Amino acid sequence: QCDLTGWWENDLGSKMHVGTVDSQGNFTGEYHTAVSSAQKPIEPSPLIGSQHLDEDGQCTFGFTVNWKFSDSTAVFAGQCFAEDGGEEVLQSTWLLREKVDSLPSDWKATR
Repeated sequence: QCDLTGWWENDLGSKMHVGTVDSQGNFTGEYHTAVSSAQKPIEPSPLIGSQHLDEDGQCTFGFTVNWKFSDSTAVFAGQCFAEDGGEEVLQSTWLLREKVDSLPSDWKATR
């Protein structure tokens, strides 16, 4: 059974901490990215999300990170897998929305 509570680290060295998941599947936490193209120093940033509380433990989840060191926001969606031996693995995809100066520049705001 997957439990999102605790610390997670990805292949690039970024870490996130998920606080207690409540009875509705909601959680908050902090994301510590190891990579950034922002000009300011990297700071831990708040995240808020929710997960499905599936009986099989292979839950889907999503969360939003409001980057404290830039004017962009990222959203992540993924699924938790309980591998043989009990190790939990999160697989996710993400979108980053950067602030742009005008509507004609909207095409380059999301990656």
